[in-house]
Amino acid sequence: MNNHSHQGHAHEHHEHNGKQKHVHNDGHGHSHSGHSHSHAPNNKKGLLIALIITGGIMFLEFFGGLVTGSLALLSDSGHMLSDTASLALSLVAMIFAVKPPSLKNSYGYYRFEIMAALFNGVTLFVIAGFIIREAWQRFFEPPAVASGTMMIIAAVGLLANLISAWSLMRKSDTKENINVRSAYLHIMGDALGSVGALLAGLIMNLFSWYIADPIISVLVALLILRGAWGVLKQAFHILMEGTPVSVNTNDIKEALLNIDGVEDVHDLHVWTITSGLDALSGHLLIKDHADPHSILQKAINVVENHFAIQHTTLQIENSSVKHGELRV
Repeated sequence: MNNHSHQGHAHEHHEHNGKQKHVHNDGHGHSHSGHSHSHAPNNKKGLLIALIITGGIMFLEFFGGLVTGSLALLSDSGHMLSDTASLALSLVAMIFAVKPPSLKNSYGYYRFEIMAALFNGVTLFVIAGFIIREAWQRFFEPPAVASGTMMIIAAVGLLANLISAWSLMRKSDTKENINVRSAYLHIMGDALGSVGALLAGLIMNLFSWYIADPIISVLVALLILRGAWGVLKQAFHILMEGTPVSVNTNDIKEALLNIDGVEDVHDLHVWTITSGLDALSGHLLIKDHADPHSILQKAINVVENHFAIQHTTLQIENSSVKHGELRV
């Protein structure tokens, strides 16, 4: 990010993981902090319960797959391994996020969540690759599977996934907190995998069609790949400082230009620090006799109220301010 100098008042409103902190800097080194209110412990509790349940069922399905010879169970346990890691990383990200910024990490540790998501996406691709490879070998000579035991384990897995999802919905914020919502969607994906394993077990038990096991396994692997691609795409976009998908920079520029006294908007950048936390920087060229403080306050209000961006850094310029053309 470019270094920006502030003229006039600068106002920032931060909201991280359910904590709200209002900071007003009046240009003289004084800051006024408002109230702080947090729902983070509830999110952590819901995630922890889901993590314990998902981790336990992952081990049950893994060893159950080895005992019964079911690739569908093994593939679902692989899916649950990725989701157990995702839940654990979500918890770690919440713990890291409350660490205060430092001289070396001016944004704190919010990007840890994105790095964790990138790592999780890569592991999902690896797991899916192993499942598809094993399924390909089983297509030609599908081994016999202890379908009865397999169905019992899959049913237990399905029940546990539904309990995990219910726990997150009851104790956590699955609508507003994107971190928790992601974990919730992962668990619902696990539930689909358990349904697939249960269906494969039923088909094999009724008709002895053991090829149903590798077929269901491939479907679960494709489900994993679909989720992995979405995770990787989003994480890569954020790490490349891409504009948030919910933001149109042209709309922001037009809204800023509509403020009385603003003649030009340039070097406008919008990026994501972490999920649910976007930042904006830019230069406002104003008329020489316009009030920079009033214009800055109006610009901050426009960006926050109309585009939900609270971490705003704006540089006010007039005809006396000259600087070279910036690279980005």
